[in-house]
Amino acid sequence: MIDWIKQIIEGNKRVAMPIMTHPGIEYIGKHVVDAVTNGETHFRAIEAVVERFNMAACTVIMDLTVEAEAFGSKIEFATDELPHVVSRLVASEADAQQLRVPDLTAGRVPEYLKANRLAAQRFTDRPVLAGCIGPFSLAGRLYDMSEIMVAIYIEPDTIGLLLQKCTDFLLKYCHELKQTGVTGVIMAEPAAGLLSEEDCQAFSTQYVRQIIDAVQDDTFTVILHNCGNRGQCTQAMVDSGAAALHFGNAIPMTDALRDCPTDRLIMGNIDPVGILKQATPEVVFQQTTQLLEQTASAKNYVLSTGCDVPLVPEANIAAFYEALAQFNR
Repeated sequence: MIDWIKQIIEGNKRVAMPIMTHPGIEYIGKHVVDAVTNGETHFRAIEAVVERFNMAACTVIMDLTVEAEAFGSKIEFATDELPHVVSRLVASEADAQQLRVPDLTAGRVPEYLKANRLAAQRFTDRPVLAGCIGPFSLAGRLYDMSEIMVAIYIEPDTIGLLLQKCTDFLLKYCHELKQTGVTGVIMAEPAAGLLSEEDCQAFSTQYVRQIIDAVQDDTFTVILHNCGNRGQCTQAMVDSGAAALHFGNAIPMTDALRDCPTDRLIMGNIDPVGILKQATPEVVFQQTTQLLEQTASAKNYVLSTGCDVPLVPEANIAAFYEALAQFNR
């Protein structure tokens, strides 16, 4: 992965790494619920996308309920939408103290490990990037996001205890993902984008850093994703130590590049819904071209989407890649 990062920074062509698996679900004639509950189906969706488009790396579904389910949260499934947490699991200090850090056989964790293992075995010509939620985003799903935003001020010790248990589980999960043969993980920490710089450092970065320090090395890269960041916590993302940082469309890409070190890969941030799903191919081409031109001087920039791509028209994905091809020519 160190070599891959170096090749991108030193190369003379821009590469694209959209976070994109959902279109593959449609290509294989399945539904979202099939892919998020069955590792084989999930892998086949990954395979369908990678074989159809020139992706610089394989990515998996950004499902932010897997880890919460492992802890015991109730999850609601829909046919063609991502699952979501439907009830609060932790509501007090006593709940946080009694909360057990689950093992890796809980919930759908084995199916996600299977999908990653199959992808790592199938694709050896490019990085295969697993996915996991970040500590603060996981804690928010267990405690309730509105409640945790208040509790970090009035019950910081309780939230600290919960965050450490979330981190302990995510550390186990990332170690096991590494054992599947994948070459990195995209850690989705969007809830941290609700925090100020100081609070992001205290309630996200210090826990994210524990995981990165333990698993990131020359062969395994952590890509920290925060699509909620509007620019106020970019330094907290940098301080995580992640070798690559992934931004959503809440922040101008030029601002993110300005505020990040040039030896990190910086990725983003075509709007996956407003542009890739809802716009015409012509608009997708125009917006992608504009982003590439705005970031042309940044050698460490990787063209990507601002978040996970939903089911979108294939013509729009083709327009995204055609803009990249024309820019490189």
